[in-house]
Amino acid sequence: MVWARDDTYPSSSPFQYFHPVFKHASARLCDSAQARAGNADILARRKAGGPLGRQYLHQAGRTIARISISRRPIFRRFFGDDFERQFGGFTRERIQNSLGSGVIVRSNGIVVTNNHVIDGADQITVVMADRREFEATLVGKDERSDLAVLRMKLDGENLPALDLANSDDLEVGDMVLAIGNPFGVGQTVTSGIVSALARTNVGVADVRSFIQTDAAINPGNSGGALIASDGRLVGINTAIYSQSGGSIGIGFAIPANLARNVVSSILAEGRVLRPWLGASGQSVNAELAKTLGLKRPGGVVVQRVTPKSPAARGGMAVGDIVLSLDGKEVVDQDELRYLLATIPLGQSANVVVNRGGVEKQIRLHLEAPPDDPPRQKTTLAGRQPFSGATVANLNPALAEELRKEFEEPAVIVLDVGGNTIAARVGLQVGDKILELNGASIDSVDVLTREIQKPASSWTISLNRNGQILKTTVGE
Repeated sequence: MVWARDDTYPSSSPFQYFHPVFKHASARLCDSAQARAGNADILARRKAGGPLGRQYLHQAGRTIARISISRRPIFRRFFGDDFERQFGGFTRERIQNSLGSGVIVRSNGIVVTNNHVIDGADQITVVMADRREFEATLVGKDERSDLAVLRMKLDGENLPALDLANSDDLEVGDMVLAIGNPFGVGQTVTSGIVSALARTNVGVADVRSFIQTDAAINPGNSGGALIASDGRLVGINTAIYSQSGGSIGIGFAIPANLARNVVSSILAEGRVLRPWLGASGQSVNAELAKTLGLKRPGGVVVQRVTPKSPAARGGMAVGDIVLSLDGKEVVDQDELRYLLATIPLGQSANVVVNRGGVEKQIRLHLEAPPDDPPRQKTTLAGRQPFSGATVANLNPALAEELRKEFEEPAVIVLDVGGNTIAARVGLQVGDKILELNGASIDSVDVLTREIQKPASSWTISLNRNGQILKTTVGE
């Protein structure tokens, strides 16, 4: 079995799909009685004269758009139009077109969609439900959540829009509608229920806690809307679980609470800024729970707290087990990462931890990861083992951009030039330089000073993906 993004399908070949690697998922489930009760309530409302979703569907449908993108062939991206003219214009026929979906969330033409829908696009067109077409520009994207924000080129017109609702109000068994543009056939509505909440480790994003639904979601639905029966926008359709690439009733949507913060941050900053906790740890599985003497698995045991971080200032300590954040259960690290990402910067959060068998509440004031110390990005040269490598001071902000946990200040390798001394030594992007000839390296300044010292050989200590590597090279 594979996870398959309900991907933008290439308009020239509607049966090409992307299949990320399968990963096991955990979720909060309810019993069948709860689901039956929810369905009974829905049926009661329908019999009472409120056709499910019909009164809201027309309004919602006007806000769901088809996203059409064009990608230039790779040769034209690198060599430009002169390449096309020189070789007789044959590349024009190879322009790639693909389709996806999007939701208008601001009346001034702001559209939210999936990052994988517009990734690599040279031209973006938003096609409204009434068949009008508008060019759009990319305001910003967030690969970690697989979301992107577009701005339609309007001439002062106000468009219908859907507000991103509070997705925490959803419960398993609630009826939902999926609206999008599957296979490019045009706007399509399918219905189903919320099958599960807080699905993690689905494998299509870094920040993840997906809504699972059995509403049919197919290729081309990516970026479309998941609508509650009362018309609220509760999610952005993103992925399916499938053997064939088509829907088998297991679809996933990004919760609106996460999408709201991503959209707000991109519109305000041009990029996504998430709260920084300043603590890292390990999910408490069954084996670890037994070792810690816990009744059941769940939570995150804190293994490191960065000095002067929000966690440190709030009183979080190594050994604490994080149980909940603002009243929401923390099942594992992915859930903790997601819950943090839904909290606006500058706000405070209440965290419940298990400390020595006693539950304790602490309050954290959340802030963006600081860009301190300064990165001091430097490309090194000369007759020394790091020549040709670009390095920088690793700080919390850079660690967030590189999708790494920040533990302490370090020097990290950002790039290694081809056919350079650094490349021949075996240096790799992402390596942290720990020591050089016995000297501890904690900043670019220290590294620059140490490589200028005369030496007939160099002993290097690196941290590569958590493994400590040591090697000695001569001049």
